[in-house]
Amino acid sequence: MSATTAARWVERWECQQQRYAVDREERCTVIADVVEHAGRGRPGQLVLDLGSGPGALAARLAARLPGAEVLAVDADPLLLELGRAHYGDEDLRFVRALIGAPDWVDALGLDRPVDAAVSTTALHYLGRDALCAVYRDLAGVLRPGGVFVNGDHIGPDSPAIADLALDLARRHAERTMGLLHEDWESWWSGAAEDPELAPFLARSGGPGHPPCADADLPVSGHVALLREAGFAHVGTVWQHGNSRVLVAVR
Repeated sequence: MSATTAARWVERWECQQQRYAVDREERCTVIADVVEHAGRGRPGQLVLDLGSGPGALAARLAARLPGAEVLAVDADPLLLELGRAHYGDEDLRFVRALIGAPDWVDALGLDRPVDAAVSTTALHYLGRDALCAVYRDLAGVLRPGGVFVNGDHIGPDSPAIADLALDLARRHAERTMGLLHEDWESWWSGAAEDPELAPFLARSGGPGHPPCADADLPVSGHVALLREAGFAHVGTVWQHGNSRVLVAVR
C-alpha cells in the first residue's frame, strides 16, 4: 500500500471518528497525559492501545514516550496495514487480535508486564460478560501500579443525568459540525471501492471489527467490574457529555 493512499484513508478515518466522540482530540490528549504521568521515571515502557484502528493514539503515545514499546492492537487487517503504511513500524508494533477472544492476550506476544493499556471509542462493543473478562485479562498483564485508561461512551448512573449528557453531546456536535463528517458505514463502503485496499479487506472476508453487543453500562457498572478484576483505584479524570476518560490503577 502506498503512503499516499494510507494518508488519505487515515485522514478520512480520523474525521469519521470525530462524529462519534465528543472532543476526541482533547480526549486523546488526556489519555496520553495520564499514561505519561503514570510512567514517570520508568524507561522502556510497554503500552497497549486496544482497538487501535490505524493507530493515531498509539502514534501519539510513541511520540510522547521515547524508548517505549507501543502495541497497536486491532482485529482488522486493513486498519493495521493503513497504520503501518502511514505511521511506520519503527516505534509502533501493529498486532492483529480480537479483543475479548479466548486467546487475544496470547496473540500480543508479551515478554514483560505492561505499564499502561489504553483504548478510545472501542470497548463499548463488548457485552458485560466479555468486558468483565477483558478487565480481568488486563489486570493480569499490567504491572502493580500500571494503568488502564478508557476513553469511551460511558454515561452517568442517573437516567435523567444520562439524558442530559446525551443532549450536551448532541449540542456539542452541532456547534462543532461533527455530524457533517462521514459515518462508519460510509467509510467502510468507500474503502471497499478502492482497489488498493481490496486485498486487505479480502484477508478477513470483510471488515475485521467485531459485532457490537453494546453493553451500555453506566459508570458505576464499569467501576464495579474493574474493582472485581483487581484494580485498586478507579475514577473519572475527564468528561464531556457522555464522553468519559476512566482510569483504573492496578
